[in-house]
Order: sequence, then C-alpha cells, then structure tokens
Amino acid sequence: MEIFNQNSQDITVFHGFSALEKGSRLAGYSALISAHDLKVPVPDYLCTIGIKHKKYYMGRWRIFTPRHKPEDTLYGHLIFALKYEGIDLAILNALFQAIDAKEMQEIIRSEPTGSYSRRLWFLWEWLREEQLDIEDATTGNFVPLINNKLQYEGKLYPSKRHRVRNNLPGTPNFCPLIRKTEKLEQYIAKNLSETCIKHIGHTHPDLLSRAAAFLLLKDSKASYTIEGETPAHNRVERWGRAIGEAGQRKLSISELKYLQQIVIADNRFIEPGLRREGGFVGEHDRSTGMPLPDHISARAEDLDVLLSGLIETYDLLRENDFDAVLLATILAFGFVFIHPFEDGNGRIHRYLFHHVLAEKDFVPKGLIFPVSAVILERIEEYRKILEHYSKPRLNLIEWRPTEKNNVEVLNETIDLYRYFDATKQAEFFFECVEETVNKTLPDEVEYLKKYDLLNEFIKNYIDMPDKLVDLLIRFLAQNGGKLSKRAREKEFEKLTDREIQAIEYKYAEIFD
Repeated sequence: MEIFNQNSQDITVFHGFSALEKGSRLAGYSALISAHDLKVPVPDYLCTIGIKHKKYYMGRWRIFTPRHKPEDTLYGHLIFALKYEGIDLAILNALFQAIDAKEMQEIIRSEPTGSYSRRLWFLWEWLREEQLDIEDATTGNFVPLINNKLQYEGKLYPSKRHRVRNNLPGTPNFCPLIRKTEKLEQYIAKNLSETCIKHIGHTHPDLLSRAAAFLLLKDSKASYTIEGETPAHNRVERWGRAIGEAGQRKLSISELKYLQQIVIADNRFIEPGLRREGGFVGEHDRSTGMPLPDHISARAEDLDVLLSGLIETYDLLRENDFDAVLLATILAFGFVFIHPFEDGNGRIHRYLFHHVLAEKDFVPKGLIFPVSAVILERIEEYRKILEHYSKPRLNLIEWRPTEKNNVEVLNETIDLYRYFDATKQAEFFFECVEETVNKTLPDEVEYLKKYDLLNEFIKNYIDMPDKLVDLLIRFLAQNGGKLSKRAREKEFEKLTDREIQAIEYKYAEIFD
C-alpha cells in the first residue's frame, strides 16, 4: 500500500498553524490533507504523533503518544481518523475524489469483515453515489457509522450491503456534523426545555399573553437591528406575526420563499425567490465598487439541491429524538451559510430557530422565545461564529467580479455548504438559549408583575388615564426610577412634588 512520504519529515507549519514539538508527525485527517493536497477547510482540531509518552491538547493541536502512531499508509491514517477524530465528510469526500476507486477496493478486500473498512466502503458509495466492484458483505456484526462518543448521531438505518448502521444526521446533499464536547453535553444535561416550562408554567395566562406580545415585537425588532435596519413599526409587527406562527406550517422551499415575501414587502429593488446570480456578504470598495466579501454564498445553480437536502435532513432529524437546539443549529446556520436569497437571509435564518423550537415543543405553546434579542446583546460573538465558518472557505472559492459588482464563482463549491462542522455554532446557540431561558423570559414575566403592582398603586393614588399611567411607568424605567425634569415640566406638569416623590418611592420599593 501507498506510503506517505510527505509525512516522513519534521512538521514546522501546517496550513498556517505551527507545530508544537520537534519530531512530530501528522496523523489522521491532517496527514491525509497534506499527502493529497486536499483543498478543504482545516478542521478545528488537528492531530499529530508526538515524541512524549503522554497525550495532551495545545490550542488547535491534539498530540498523541508514539504508541498511537498509525501505519503510514492511506488506510492507516483513515483508521486513525475514524477512531480518534470521527467522521469529516468534507475531507473524506475530497479524498475520495482524489484517489482511484481501485485503492478503496484494495483496502476493503484486504479486510472484508473489518469494521473500519466497511465504514469506509459505505462512505465511499454514499458520498460518490456509485458502487464499488465488491460483492455484498455476508458476515460481520453490523457496526454504527458515527461513533456516538465523538459526534451526535441521527437515526439508525441498516445497510445490508455493508453490514453498517447508517446513523449520519443527514443526507448526501446536506449533512453537517456536530462533535460531542464537554460544553454541549453539560447544556443538554441541563434540560433547558423543562426549565423553561417550569419557569413559565405557573404564570397567569393573562400575564403570559402580555409577555408573549411584548417578546414578539422585541424579537422582531432585534432581528432587524442585527441587520443594521430600523424599519417602520408596521414592518416590525408584520414580521413579528410571522414569528408567532413559527412551527405551524411544514417547512419547504415554497415556505422559505413565502417568508422572504413577508420580510421584503417592497421587492422593486430585488429579485424575489432563489437567486439567479452569485451572492456575497461584505462591502464594496468605495473608489472602484469592487466586491470585498466576508462570506460568499452558494452558487445559484446549486441552490435547489442544497435547499432540498437541508429540508430532507430536517425532516429526517425532527422525527427522532435529535436534540432540538442542535437541530435548530444545523437548520438555521446551514440556511444562512447557503444564503439562497438576494435579501432577507439573516431574518429567515433567525426565524428558523423559532420554527424548530416551536415545532419540537421546546417552549410552552403561545410563548415567543426571544433568542434574537439575546443574539443582539452578543452581536460580536455572533459575528465571530459566522466568520468561523466563512473565513476558512474564502480562500477555497475562486471568483471574479461581475459588471454589477457582484461575484461570479468559477469553481465547484457545493461541498463547502453541505458538509461542515457545526460544533462552534451549536455551542454559541446553546449559550443564547440558556440565557433566554434563565434570564430573559423570567425577567420579562417578573417585570410585568412589578409593573402591575406599580400600576395599581398609581391608579389608587391618582385618578389618571391608563395610557398616561403606562407612559409614567416607562419614563421612570428609562430614567432609573426618577421622573426627568423634562417629563415633570411637560407630560406630568400637573403632578405635585409630593405625588411624584410618592410614586418614585413606590417604584424603588417595587423594582429595587
């Protein structure tokens, strides 16, 4: 079998990342990328075989001991990758396009009942959508494809040909993967859905209804603010109503187009529906108009395949017990990375969080989960999480500017959008969900309870119309419990100093 001569030298730098130990050897996916010069995003973690007899992590590197050193062959590094790194569909797909089918057949025939050889056999045929010249397996226990100690698995589907249980969380046209990290396992163990229902379950229906109405507008407005827009109130309300219906209709390409129509009511300046041209997120050079992309969208000719794959994967996962927050991550971030529309992608991306959580009954019926408002508070983290996906892919996309100062992608890029690691996005979204459950929702319900107490006090103390009472409480909230000089002289000039002092004292008593 092929020997990886490229791997026989000391490593100094690998794709811009410095090696840690003199004498280290690449192992697993890093060795495969190096040996075959694969044009793929570099994984979040890279493996080397060190010279010390201890296993440790340092930054991006995972250093294994000499006893972990794989056979320096294609099969040896593939076994190491599957055993210690899990499945990386982007790397495997690129590798399978770079090697001849005969090499894979030789591996499988060398160990026809081997668990790793059968996994690789299945993955070749699943990714390439072509059968190798090998007879169906007749012996050997069925083995799961995904190691559920390393990555989150989907539903099991047995493949008799390979005697493998396909538990990939997706389809060949769309299958992001999420690694099992300590942070994600801790979040899942918290059972945030149950906590949310417990927090809200004893709230009076009227109070809950008022909280839902406020949170609906808050989330809608936040989603526009994230896009740098301050739309008219009627647009905020219209999008809020759409968010309120999340999870009630089946997801489809037609539904996504319908949502775009709600987001972009005036389509005189854009072409509604799926893009017919390239797309990017970024700026234009002020003097030349040249595109300066931070993210390049999927090619227009790939959109039907990618979106169909995204929806098929969603339908596949929502039927089993795949975690709701992880599912929302895969769907919503997958959508925004594809960026299928000329405009409206960001708001629909955040709508999809609502869709999944509502459909999976993560929150009580009728309650809006204001996660966009939390994302807005974490806007810099959010941008970094989007860049974590986009930046490594920019150098892999060949493009040229068009006459309209758009981008035209020149190479095949579909695999960049259907096979990616969504672990970092999942960790970020779980953080937002936890904050929403443990702080944003309880805070809003608690505020309304306090608001009602102050409202009742003011009405019993002074004969004042409801609208004016509401304005008075809002002014107090905006000014730290004190009525401003301007408000005293204008809207509330008829209040006496004693009355103002009594109301401010009561505000402090209730809210502080």
